[in-house]
Amino acid sequence: MKEPGKNEEFVSQASELFDDSVERLDAATLSRLNQGRHRALAELETAKPLGRWLRWAPAAGVAAAAVVAVMIMNGPATTVTDEPITASDFEMLLEDDSLELLEDLEFYTWLQYADLEVNGNVG
Repeated sequence: MKEPGKNEEFVSQASELFDDSVERLDAATLSRLNQGRHRALAELETAKPLGRWLRWAPAAGVAAAAVVAVMIMNGPATTVTDEPITASDFEMLLEDDSLELLEDLEFYTWLQYADLEVNGNVG
């Protein structure tokens, strides 16, 4: 394993060599580097924002396909009853035996769902 002091010494020497090489560049090379930097910055400023969004297109397509697949697999929502509530339903609740009916409400709900499953109406 390398010693921490040698690593710092290496980084220091590399930094000095790099700085020296930059200082020794001639004017023509510095000018070309500067022009290249300005062209790159100008290209970034004029780049179309659509290009940035296009890299997300595959992920958006996969997400949309997943949403459609889930919606197709779940199928349309089924309602428990399509029949309107009538006056006879309220009369049944007002009778003396209505408490017994309310106690067994869970059973009647299960019975209705079981009937729907037998008829193939539940996805």
